[in-house]
Amino acid sequence: MLNRIWSGFFLVAFLVASIKVLYLGDQQVFADMLAALFAQAKAAFEIALGLTGVLALWLGIMRVGEQSGFVRLLTRGLTPLFSRLMPEVPKDHPALAAIVMNLSANMLGLDNAATPLGIKAMQELQKLNPKPDTASAAQILFMVINSSSVTLLPVTIFSYRAQLGAQNPTDVFIPILLATYISTLTGLLTVAFIQKINLLDKVVLAYLLGLTVLVGGLLGYFSALPQAQMLAQSALLSQVLLFSLIVAFIAGAAYQKVDAYAAFIDGAKEGFQTAVTIVPYLVAMLVAIGVFRASGAFALLAEALRTAVAALALDGRFVDALPTALIKPFSGSAARALMIDTMRTAGVDSFAGRLVCIVQGSTETTFYVLAVYLGAVGVRHSRYAVTCGLLADGAGVLASIVVAYWFFG
Repeated sequence: MLNRIWSGFFLVAFLVASIKVLYLGDQQVFADMLAALFAQAKAAFEIALGLTGVLALWLGIMRVGEQSGFVRLLTRGLTPLFSRLMPEVPKDHPALAAIVMNLSANMLGLDNAATPLGIKAMQELQKLNPKPDTASAAQILFMVINSSSVTLLPVTIFSYRAQLGAQNPTDVFIPILLATYISTLTGLLTVAFIQKINLLDKVVLAYLLGLTVLVGGLLGYFSALPQAQMLAQSALLSQVLLFSLIVAFIAGAAYQKVDAYAAFIDGAKEGFQTAVTIVPYLVAMLVAIGVFRASGAFALLAEALRTAVAALALDGRFVDALPTALIKPFSGSAARALMIDTMRTAGVDSFAGRLVCIVQGSTETTFYVLAVYLGAVGVRHSRYAVTCGLLADGAGVLASIVVAYWFFG
């Protein structure tokens, strides 16, 4: 899929540019595309180079949190919930522990730890699967929750915003939390409806009501404020929460007698390696998008979307973020590159620049998640997993747009 998307950018750009030369007499378009090739390649390297320090910082902090026991703490807190959402899984089965640890790692943004745990969870669930070539109910629920984007700490987004010069890189934190809540809840409710999961169980209801009250409290508090004060208060809350979490990680490490400094250094080394690793991917995707934009194809697409939105008498500012939203279920690399491109062209603190970050933080690469997890256990029939995952993504996009207009509109 990624190959098709990447190749498609070049092929469509060439087609549009050829039409402009042959029928519109535009003699500059191919020169513009060649200039975009080199400019975007240079920009991709500079972005990755600038990310090195920020990624080293955040991944170092995340490693401290991991070794101080916060994953284990989240695991203990979520186990009662998932033992009831997946009644076909025995309470003492290792699948439950792997599922909860995977989701806990995802919540803390520990992607490298989350994926192996996710594969382990699928393998354990496969042992209970009566039809090995078809996804079981528990496997579908697990994958849909994964594909609904449960990350509570969007470290990468903060890093990109900081590198691109955002005045307050974390000002999208609260909006992302709200949109993520909607996408995850939609995925859970959709699967629960199909599988007839008892959401009125006392434990399940307590978790859902507790989370809903927390999110509702945030909504109620911010909705009572004027927009300028709301922005200031949400920025302050984001800053306090994030810094408090860092302090909690360090305090937890001290309590567990973990060398927090050594853990930070280990994580920071990984951050440096990550920054180097993403250079080829950033170059590939930013170059393709740059050529697509320079050919005029991007403008044609955006204009078509704006015309459709205008026909519905809607504010069309969200259109600039739609390419990111539409491509995210298929390719995380392409969506990330489009997010960066939007922030660079529209402005990192523009409405579109913030909206793409919220969309990126509240949606997931659904087809990639399903392909990796189903492929790891040899399951060929996903049943309704794709439908439920895409519904969760769609809810996340709609919630992102609403929240962005509320906070930044």
